[in-house]
Amino acid sequence: MKTIVQRVRPVALIFTLALLLAACAAAGNTARSVPNAHGHIAGFWLGLWQGAIAPITFLISLFSNHVNVYEVHNNGNWYNFGFVLGAGILFGGGAFGKRRNKHRKLR
Repeated sequence: MKTIVQRVRPVALIFTLALLLAACAAAGNTARSVPNAHGHIAGFWLGLWQGAIAPITFLISLFSNHVNVYEVHNNGNWYNFGFVLGAGILFGGGAFGKRRNKHRKLR
């Protein structure tokens, strides 16, 4: 015979995991396709650049309220693609992954 704790535990675990996943969901960007104060909308090339300098920008943003890591006034998917590509280029883009040895040595 199962106790109440044993019956409730799986349900509580599933609920907790669902809540954690829901908390990670991205919200909509209301500033998308809206020009900033200077009338500019960030595109692919600015996303590429900002993705590449993201670690440096992050450190600066810790000490300054005027610096953001991500430009919210962007054109959408092209900016996002550039940002991810720029960050991938900076971090090696998989170059640090394990390489297979083409010639296996027989023992």
